[in-house]
Amino acid sequence: MFKIQTLNKISAQGLTQLPRDDYEVASELLTPDAILVRSADMHSMELPDSVKAIARAGAGTNNIPIPAMTERGVVVFNTPGANANAVRELVLLSLLLASRPVIKAAEWVQGLAGKGSEIPELAEKGKSQFTGPEIRGKTLGVIGLGAIGAMVANSASDLGMKVIGYDPFISVDAAWSLSRAVVKAETLDTILTKADYITIHVPQTAETKGLINADKIKAMKKGVRIINLARGGLVVNADLLEGIKSGKIDCFVTDFADQELLGNDKVICLPHLGASTPEAEENCALMAVKQLRDFLETGTIVNSVNFPKCRLDGAIPAGGTRLCIAHKNIPNMVGQITTVLAESSLNISTMTSQSRGDVAYTVIDVDTPVDGAAMYKLGAIKGLIGVRPISG
Repeated sequence: MFKIQTLNKISAQGLTQLPRDDYEVASELLTPDAILVRSADMHSMELPDSVKAIARAGAGTNNIPIPAMTERGVVVFNTPGANANAVRELVLLSLLLASRPVIKAAEWVQGLAGKGSEIPELAEKGKSQFTGPEIRGKTLGVIGLGAIGAMVANSASDLGMKVIGYDPFISVDAAWSLSRAVVKAETLDTILTKADYITIHVPQTAETKGLINADKIKAMKKGVRIINLARGGLVVNADLLEGIKSGKIDCFVTDFADQELLGNDKVICLPHLGASTPEAEENCALMAVKQLRDFLETGTIVNSVNFPKCRLDGAIPAGGTRLCIAHKNIPNMVGQITTVLAESSLNISTMTSQSRGDVAYTVIDVDTPVDGAAMYKLGAIKGLIGVRPISG
C-alpha cells in the first residue's frame, strides 16, 4: 500500500482517484511515499527518507526546495495548464479593471444609499468621474507564452487587441497553440516600448525575480497598465510605486497583496484568486494525483520540474521487476547499471533512459525478481542517486 500525505486541502474529486485498497491518504503520516501539496511552504520541512515524489497541485513550485529534492532523487511534479483557464479569465477581467474604474464606481454608488428617489439622477451626474479607455485596438504585451500566456494572448487577440508575445523558451506545443495574429517579440524591450498593457506569465526564478524594475519601467510607454497574476516577486514594488507617482504607470493589478501596495488608488490588489475556482482546483488535483499514481505504480515521469520526462511502455513482466533509477548524467552510468544486472544473472527485457541537465532517469524491466545483493550493488555505483524496484 502506498502512503500519500496531503499538506493542504486537496480537491475531493482528485483524492477519489486513489483506490482505498492501494492507497492510504492523510495529512499526518510518519513515512509517506509521496506528498500532495498546494501552497504550503516546504523549505523548512524535514522530509523522511520514504518520500519518493512530491506533486504540486498547481504550476508554481517555489514553495518546494527543488535542488535539495533533486539531490535526494525525489521527483517533483507540477500541473501546468490545469488552472490555465481560471487564470486566463482573471487576466481578462484585470485588463478591464485596469481600464475602467468599475470597483471605485461600484463603491461610490453604494455611498448613495439612503438618498431614495434622487439616486438615479445622482448616479447619472457622477458617472463622468469613472470613465476609462476600451481595450479594443490597444497593444497588449504578454511576457511568457506558456499554457496561460498563450491562452491570454489568443483571447486578447479575439477581443480586438494587438498582441505582442515574448518568450525565449517557448515550447513547441505553446507555439502551435498561438494565434497567427500574435506577433513574436525578439526581445523584452520590444514589449516594454510598444505595449499599452503588459501581463506577466513567467515562473519566479533567480533570473526572473525583480523582472519589472526601475530600468524596465523607464523603457515603458507613459500610461502603461501592468498585470501580474504570476508571482509577487517578479515586480519590485518600490520601483512600481515610483512609476505610478511619476505618471509612467496608470494602473497595476496584482494577485499578491503587500502592505506597501495598499491604499494606492492606482493599485488593485487581489487575494491570490488566480486559480481560485472549483474547476481549477479539481483539474489540478486530478492531474497531480494521476502523475503520482503513474510514477508510484509504473515509474512514469510526466510534468516533472527536476527530472526528465520518461515512460516505459508496456506492463511490468509478470513475476519480473521494473527498476526505476535516478542518477547523475555522467558517462557510462547506464553501462555500469547493465553490467551489475548481467553479473547478477538478470535478463533485461526492455529499457529506456532520459536525461535533463545534470540528472538522468533510467527505467529497466527484468524478467525475474531482483534480490537484495543486486540492489546493494546498484546502490554502490558512484553517481547513482536512488533505485526503486516495482514488482510485476
